[in-house]
Formats: sequence, C-alpha cells, structure tokens
Amino acid sequence: MGILIWIVFGLIAGVIAKFIMPGRENSGFVMTIVLGIIGAVVGGYLASLVGIGNISGFNVQSMVIAVVGAIIVLFIYRKIAR
Repeated sequence: MGILIWIVFGLIAGVIAKFIMPGRENSGFVMTIVLGIIGAVVGGYLASLVGIGNISGFNVQSMVIAVVGAIIVLFIYRKIAR
C-alpha cells in the first residue's frame, strides 16, 4: 500500500508543480509522477536540513514540501534541458 500512496502523492505534487510552472515539455503521466516523487524526496531533504519539517504522511504540510521540491526539480531540469 505504501508504493501506491507514493504514486498518488507524486502525481498530485507533480501536477501542482506543473500547474505553477507551466512549460513546453511534453512529459506524460509517468514523468509527472516521477517528478512529484523526486520532488517529495528533494523537498523533504531540504526541509529537514532547514528544520521546517519532513514528509511524514499524506497531509497538507507534506504536500507543500513535496510541491516546493518538485518546483525546484522542474526548474533544474529545464535549465539542464535547455
């Protein structure tokens, strides 16, 4: 059940990040999930370094951290892909 939750969590975070930072890349459903999951890991790591918190479950704080991480990952990906 944990993997399914990460997939849903990643999908939601990835969709929100792409909504906030629209772009031209034609990444599909799977890449949006991967973006969200990697964003959650990056966001959780950075949030724990700063002392804000971590990803502790399916709640609002974790979703905000995951979306911020996904935005950072999306920004870096676009800079490298350019």
